[in-house]
Amino acid sequence: MSYVLNDPADFADESADGFVAVHRSLVRRVPGGVARSTATAAGQVAVVIGGGSGHYPAFAGLVGQGLAHGAAMGNVFASPSAQQVYSVAKSVATEAGVLLSYGNYAGDVLNFDQAQARLIAEGIPCRTVRVTDDIYSGQRDERAKRRGVAGDLAVFRAAAWAAERGLDLDAVAEIADRANERTRSFGVAFTGCTLPGAIEPLFTIPAGQMGVGMGIHGEPGIDVRPLARADELGRLFVQGLLEEVPDGVASIRGARVAVILNGLGAVKSEELFVIYATVSRELEDAGVVVVEPEVGEYATSFEMAGVSLTLFWLDEDLEAAWASPAYTPAYRKGAVAAGTDLMGDVVADETAHAIPAASDESVTAAATVLSVVQAIRDVIDLNADDLGRLDAIAGDGDHGIGMQRGARAAAEAAHRAQTAGAGAGTVLALAGDAWALRAGGTSGALWGAGLRSAGESIGDTTAPDGSALADAVEAARAMVQAYGKAELGDKTLVDALVPFVESLRRRVDGGTPTVEAWNAAAADATSAAAATSDLVPRLGRARPHVQKSLGTPDPGAVSFALAMTAAGQVLAATGEERS
Repeated sequence: MSYVLNDPADFADESADGFVAVHRSLVRRVPGGVARSTATAAGQVAVVIGGGSGHYPAFAGLVGQGLAHGAAMGNVFASPSAQQVYSVAKSVATEAGVLLSYGNYAGDVLNFDQAQARLIAEGIPCRTVRVTDDIYSGQRDERAKRRGVAGDLAVFRAAAWAAERGLDLDAVAEIADRANERTRSFGVAFTGCTLPGAIEPLFTIPAGQMGVGMGIHGEPGIDVRPLARADELGRLFVQGLLEEVPDGVASIRGARVAVILNGLGAVKSEELFVIYATVSRELEDAGVVVVEPEVGEYATSFEMAGVSLTLFWLDEDLEAAWASPAYTPAYRKGAVAAGTDLMGDVVADETAHAIPAASDESVTAAATVLSVVQAIRDVIDLNADDLGRLDAIAGDGDHGIGMQRGARAAAEAAHRAQTAGAGAGTVLALAGDAWALRAGGTSGALWGAGLRSAGESIGDTTAPDGSALADAVEAARAMVQAYGKAELGDKTLVDALVPFVESLRRRVDGGTPTVEAWNAAAADATSAAAATSDLVPRLGRARPHVQKSLGTPDPGAVSFALAMTAAGQVLAATGEERS
């Protein structure tokens, strides 16, 4: 459990503030995360990494000379938003462009890809290398589906070395991609971890057992076995990784390999050293030449008890990268040249938005939109813990806290916009932008995009009637499905969203009064959300947890139904006041 915290929803932000306060000589705060305290050298490709909080030193601890130029920092176990990634990249970019690199998780892919598209549209060259080192998270012929774990460090080191040599963006991306192709990891877990503010762990492992191949968020591996002795565990690691030697390695004997033995939070250095003694002997017996091994914490998961081993199969360039100096808050090797051109913190003004002109009707309707967003915030606050527990059954347990952060930020943004005289469409669109920015993760991106699309559909010229509301939720549905790629039956929020949209349109077109139509559609969404208990996930982090997920409704569908029900109650109250 987390022993030191204030409001769990503020944990990631407050941790980031303290981190920067400790390491001001090395890093600075920028919108969306942190960056080096010094400016990126002219003509140098900027390496931007990132991911969810809760894995320190990944990712902020790896920002500094010889490693990343910046890190986008998401909420606990949630990807940073596209706006966060974009803002961090903009703060460190030069004319040479930006390389984005991160672990291969659905929310990160969604948000980093959107940020990349925005950077390119603005004339900033940008490439991406996703880390896919976890051998038991996908078949060998489906490496693009594998997740990233502690092998991140090897890929980030290679990318940064290439960038600091002055190579162009294509060359930096090629070396980073080569590093990823030659990195393999696998881990075991002995206990689960607990999210800040939660009472129960995110996942559990039976006493005296270990999860072999389990991921850092509790993603399933290949087996649950009796707890091994340290020497047995060392042999298990080496044998498993030597069974999958990367293409391009001619022979195990004589191969030069960098080794990362990573503690996931509760397994401490002395224990890791005991395991490494066996790892070292096993590799030596196999004829592998170990180059500058690293033993410690490089990708953690709060207080999770677990260990992972990474083998980074070197060539001439990759060995030079691995041995090169670096100096960051959490990773230091050799001596680096002192940085020059110190930069200060950059604080984003999230309240500064131009408010377009709106009709009196739309300004009046904006008050109702504000009440709807506030009602959604309130119902999410009330159900955040339950949503988190639901998500923890087959996911990473962050849905409740992510929705809470997003809904609170949306309500604040909606209030600012409505107070400033914005029309209904602008209030909803700005609420969506704030939701995406603060929530992060897949759900944050989808809710943000959906609310913005609905707001743009409603506009600021008239007060929306039933038909306009049906058009708006249809626009939201189209954006969510285009953006997230989910279809009916995938066990996502789409399984409640689509029935809601279809029910509302059918009833409005049939002449049902707006409030009655909305509440009936919300009831249909609630039934559809409950019916997701019978589905198995085909997308997202729950996809590998098929058996755990069966019999449990999808948290995204449930939270959507709760939100639409709360919105209907506001519409009903508003209608009664007017009648």
